[in-house]
Amino acid sequence: MRKVIKTAVVAAMFMATQVQAEESLWMYAKGTDVLPKGALEYKVGVISRRDKDSGDYVFNDIRPEIEYGITDKLALYGELMIFDHDYSVDDPELNPMFETQGGAGETFDRTQVGGFEIGLKYNVLSVYKDPVGLTFGVAYENRNKYRLDGADINQDSFVLSTAVQKNFLDNTLQLVANLKMEMERRTSPGVLEEEIAFDASLAAAYRFKPKWFVGLEFRHQSDYLNPQEDGVFNPDLDRSSFDLSDFRIGSQHQRGNYLGPSLHYAEKKWWITGSILWQVAGGGSPFSFSENGRNWDEHERVHVGATVGFEFD
Repeated sequence: MRKVIKTAVVAAMFMATQVQAEESLWMYAKGTDVLPKGALEYKVGVISRRDKDSGDYVFNDIRPEIEYGITDKLALYGELMIFDHDYSVDDPELNPMFETQGGAGETFDRTQVGGFEIGLKYNVLSVYKDPVGLTFGVAYENRNKYRLDGADINQDSFVLSTAVQKNFLDNTLQLVANLKMEMERRTSPGVLEEEIAFDASLAAAYRFKPKWFVGLEFRHQSDYLNPQEDGVFNPDLDRSSFDLSDFRIGSQHQRGNYLGPSLHYAEKKWWITGSILWQVAGGGSPFSFSENGRNWDEHERVHVGATVGFEFD
């Protein structure tokens, strides 16, 4: 194990002598910068989502990503999703985890390729030249594993995103706001879900000394849907739809709010960011698993993340 770790460190140091990095300062929130024309960035992010307030639950969401600058304003990216689940929950109402693990006293422990995402980012306004920075994104996502429990699914999603950024104090203080909407169509045996999910982030980061940023991030995530089971909708919920002739949000199934700090370090040619976010509030419909002002079926107690990035000119 020590030899493996040493080899990985040496390899990272070797890469760092050849690259120049674009930086990401938080776990979920994104700035408005895109790669310049001809630049190539490689990064790996790991978010460990832990504890559903019943038994033991760990989901490590691992995302290797490559981004390429097509022009100075337009970038193309692709990422692979690797889902590492290890859980054994106790409450029979905490699904789909309890059913997927096989019931009381059973476990689910697998590492799987969960899917992929490809997308484009276009920078409309530069945070360094215009009053604010503004970037739009569009992406397609395909998943064959469910992020909550690792079960087999077939999911196609279209993602629209917006990022706004404002810098102060000679760019030492950065403020960003993100809004993302995912339109998901997910099928599994006997179940059809058309879901509209919203993800909103507010974040700030301050460069308190050369190469170092400290940050604070707030994230809200919520889902709107009415699952169709064996061809039947729940009559107590409004269903979501994103057909062009029938667009409707539907009933909110769940929501979760997170807050926490980040720490970022950057050399000229590489960077690394670590973050931790706690669920500070959550809830949902009567059909969600929500207790004591938190949501537990879709959300976790804490998210711990780290991302390292390298950029090739």
